[in-house]
Amino acid sequence: MPTALAPLNLQLSEYETLNLPAAQLPTWVGEQLWRSLDQTGKKLRVTFPSPKTDGQWQLTAQGWVGQVHLPHQLNLTITPKLPINRLFELWEMAYDLRLAELAEGVTAVSALPDFFSLLAHILAQRTIRRGRQGFQRAYLRQTAELPYVRGKLLPPRATTPTTQLTCRYDAHTADIPDNQLIAYTLHQIARSGQCRPAAQTAIRQAYHLLQPLVTVRPFQPSDCQHRSYSRLNQDYATLHALCRFFLEHTGPLLADGQHQLMPFLLNMPHLYERCVANWLHANLPAPYRSKAQESTSLGPQAELRFQIDLTLYGANGRPLAVLDTKYKTPDKPSQADISQVITYAKAKGCHHALLIYPQPLPQPLHVLVGDVQLHTLSFRLDEPLEQAGRQFQQQLWAQLQL
Repeated sequence: MPTALAPLNLQLSEYETLNLPAAQLPTWVGEQLWRSLDQTGKKLRVTFPSPKTDGQWQLTAQGWVGQVHLPHQLNLTITPKLPINRLFELWEMAYDLRLAELAEGVTAVSALPDFFSLLAHILAQRTIRRGRQGFQRAYLRQTAELPYVRGKLLPPRATTPTTQLTCRYDAHTADIPDNQLIAYTLHQIARSGQCRPAAQTAIRQAYHLLQPLVTVRPFQPSDCQHRSYSRLNQDYATLHALCRFFLEHTGPLLADGQHQLMPFLLNMPHLYERCVANWLHANLPAPYRSKAQESTSLGPQAELRFQIDLTLYGANGRPLAVLDTKYKTPDKPSQADISQVITYAKAKGCHHALLIYPQPLPQPLHVLVGDVQLHTLSFRLDEPLEQAGRQFQQQLWAQLQL
């Protein structure tokens, strides 16, 4: 284990590059950042000292903001270019949650680490509240060897002589995916090292409520979606939405001696994409509708597959336009982005392709490419989201001549 050094506190902004003298960042810490955040997920580009960098480390944020914390080694904060209140608006629209309602009016948060702790505390408190009411249960078919008959008695196994009876029965249990998902998320948060003491205490208390009742197993963020809720478990919809947020924006694990820690990093392009999709879905007038993250394919054998950010459908159910969100604002669209969105339009058989940016481009495009109209529009992040959404919709309707 390398000798412990005084922790190094670093800060940079999204898409900004920070230069450090080679001696300022220990090589083994730089390697850890590179393996965990550059090789896995491209969250932070880590360039090692070389003649090309004039013997310096270069750390470049890649559209992820938040905090990476390695005790006794490094505190790295990547700040958003957005004001923190606008970032919270973006988050609320993206996850269809209202922070003031979740936190029961307490929203005095001025930094991302505080935001992480606040949401973790909310998840813990709501889990504890549900535990007092009783966690959701269901009947699950189980087969086990018991000293007594329960349910249906099965024939004994000839190859394993035993005095136990093999029975198949329905058990009324809390060990179901709805609860397992929450327990796994609480477990991950507890290991992250990112929570304030009060939030950490609440997280551990909530986890210990669930731990004896459920099997703690891994889940993916997508497992939080498309779940069924009823009058009896409607509160689970909020719990699972919070779980989805944490599973999407924590990790991968950073090994640190006896500890494993997870950075908390928000994927700003993903957040922007989902915000635009949710705003459009909520505000489209009938009979128009939108579909996010739609898969489509091209080729005789469907060998080319695409995931389209947004597809807009008209009154007859036919696709009107494909929309592709771009979080960065260049001077003009890149050729790669143009080719991509035109290909999406061809794949869907529609005549409008739109590139959406967080600010108006200095050199916008409105051109005809074959039989596809290409437009660049803006869903602005320098204005309140409701106002930005209304302006975006006006632009959209004007370009589609609706």
